[in-house]
Amino acid sequence: MRSQASSEWRRVARDPALLGAIVVLWALLALFVIFPLVHLLDRAFVDEGRFTLTPLLDSLADASHRAAFFNSLILATAVGGLGTALGFLFALTAVRGGLGRHWLTFLDAAALLPLVSPPFTTSISIIFTFGPKGFITHDLLGFANVSPYGFWTTTLAETLTYFPIAYLTLRPILAAIDPTMEEMAFSLGASRWRIFHTVTVPLAVPGFANAFLLLFAASLADFATPLILAGNAFPVLPTQAFLQITGLFDFKGGAVLSLILLVPAAAVFLLQRYWVGRRTYVTVTGKVGQRSRTRTLAPWTGVALVAGCSFVAAVIVYFYALLLYASLVVAFGANNNFTWHHYQVIFTEGLPAIRDTLIIAAIGMPLGGLYGVLVGYLIARKRFPGRRAMELVAMINYALPGTIVGISYLIAFNDPPLALTGGAMIIVACYVFRYSPTGIRATVALLQQIDRSIEEASSSLGAGSGETFRRVTLPLIAPAFFAGLGVVFIRSMTAISATIFLVSISWTLITVRILENMTELSLGPAAAFSVFVIVVVFVVVAGLSAVLARLRAPAAGAAARSFLGG
Repeated sequence: MRSQASSEWRRVARDPALLGAIVVLWALLALFVIFPLVHLLDRAFVDEGRFTLTPLLDSLADASHRAAFFNSLILATAVGGLGTALGFLFALTAVRGGLGRHWLTFLDAAALLPLVSPPFTTSISIIFTFGPKGFITHDLLGFANVSPYGFWTTTLAETLTYFPIAYLTLRPILAAIDPTMEEMAFSLGASRWRIFHTVTVPLAVPGFANAFLLLFAASLADFATPLILAGNAFPVLPTQAFLQITGLFDFKGGAVLSLILLVPAAAVFLLQRYWVGRRTYVTVTGKVGQRSRTRTLAPWTGVALVAGCSFVAAVIVYFYALLLYASLVVAFGANNNFTWHHYQVIFTEGLPAIRDTLIIAAIGMPLGGLYGVLVGYLIARKRFPGRRAMELVAMINYALPGTIVGISYLIAFNDPPLALTGGAMIIVACYVFRYSPTGIRATVALLQQIDRSIEEASSSLGAGSGETFRRVTLPLIAPAFFAGLGVVFIRSMTAISATIFLVSISWTLITVRILENMTELSLGPAAAFSVFVIVVVFVVVAGLSAVLARLRAPAAGAAARSFLGG
């Protein structure tokens, strides 16, 4: 084992680009992931200079905490399963449904609405719809004393909020599957259903596993949605940890409660690696040929897919129509006269928050996208000591509840020589190292479908690892790169759980202003801020999609031809 590690280090040392990338990435991970986590653990388990497990044992002995822990597992599993299924439904419809450009644009826009808005807006719309005075429960059905709080509404809100992550992860996976494989099976007499569950679905297994992992971790880390919808009816551990810190100012107890969530997150990660690692999923070989364009889905299946996605899209659009309406009336539910006053407020009093948020998002987006593809590429393609450890460390901040990430950053970077709190850099770092795992997992899943011989051909012709990555690999994984860009920008515009502890007088964020408005019952400005965020994010995402559409096909073809003699 030691000789094998030494051999790997010698091979890495002969490649300066690879060695430099590993050193830089480990330095960044050490500073912005391990260093804050060590301070967090010190606060949780060290008392007066002595290590103690008393806070952990006290938490495990508390019946309410145990119930909240199992509730968190149930909720995360439900959201992971339902969200992955819904994301696959949308991805399959987009890739194989034969939709026109305009219809596909509408489907994309509706699917991304929950992801591009602050996390609690869907919850508010659900209360307006299913609450005691809800539009459906009270106005249409005439029910009285209906409670919108509990497991089912929380699951609905989180599923609608996070399933776009599964959609963004699965869509490039399905698009990379050559329909020729399915067409060959169809020509041999296999039914469309048999082709679907024996060819299409197995080849998409890396996407399923990665999507479930991301959604499971996102649900475990979410405190905003359960804080609004679950309440006492269905307590979960992130909410209890948040209240422990903000309500009781018990940083030690809140840190311990949140660290408990690392156990199921790590278990799901290891299970995902075991499940995917048993087989190979290569579908992109680099061989020049004509991709089949024959549809392997029956016409009625395409109609059913479009109908199902249209129903979900209609529900989402309805929820956000309520949000838009609330931003344009004097007082939602009390005075329904139209007004522009709320938008005047956000562009005057709220202008500093808008400016700061856009600056931070613009800086974090390219940094997060590049970081995601670099880490994903090293994990999937290179062999070096510590590769698995790098993969695990890179996922830690995503798995941790956002409140604890924010608190760990606050503790670690509040004193010299690394006094970064109060500035923009600490917020950018928090976004990059918390939300880039989406790009990492998308890159890993996509590289599992690309034959290594493409990159090996580049190396055999004398190209170094840096040149091979830039000219061959990066064009092929462009969908994962742009997915990482989009997710980091979106979360930079909408995140609240971690950054609420990192804002200051000098730098504030739109989501913090929205939460402040909601606590002050100023729902009109909160809705106007949310609509502004949605519009900005859609403009940026549309721009990224347009660039990807222009660059992907010619760039990938040029990359393959430049080293394969095409």
